[in-house]
Amino acid sequence: MGRWEPNARERLERAALELFLQRGYESTTAAEIAERAGLAKSTFFRHFADKREVLFHGQGALNTTFADAVIGAPDSATPIEAIGAVLDAAATIFGPERHELARARQDVIDGHDDLRERELLKLAALTGAITDALRARGVPDPTATIAAEFGLLAFRNAFVRWADPANEREFGAIAHQELDTLRAATAALADGSVRLGDKDL
Repeated sequence: MGRWEPNARERLERAALELFLQRGYESTTAAEIAERAGLAKSTFFRHFADKREVLFHGQGALNTTFADAVIGAPDSATPIEAIGAVLDAAATIFGPERHELARARQDVIDGHDDLRERELLKLAALTGAITDALRARGVPDPTATIAAEFGLLAFRNAFVRWADPANEREFGAIAHQELDTLRAATAALADGSVRLGDKDL
């Protein structure tokens, strides 16, 4: 085998997800993933510390992307407009080429308690990255924390809709629709237009 291994990380990721879904996450080994990808076991460990990291390897980059989106927002931007910039940045990552992989990844995570716990930690880290970036832009607490939580809720809701096998819409359009929905819901809470006796609750 030559030293150059084109698209090794993506090949390993695809192979791992295929095996996780076919054989089960716990029953799949790093060696089997490498074999399915047509690569050496040593290549697997050059890209991932262990098989769990196949599912979570992009954490640091995603944190940075979200924080940079806030930092790069115009000086005139409101916290919610900065959150909109975060969702735009997410849309550059979750393109149509990632749709199948994202769905498979989520199916694997949903089937294991320890992976769901790790996913929650990942989402908490994303919230923290956005919160810190908003604070760095001069947004005080609790506004910075609330805005970050608000943004992550929009992101999570959008991801679920986008990853649906039947979905054909782009992530960005779904994410901004979710953000608008949350803004409307928040406004309804603030102005008292929603009552506990409303039948639509």
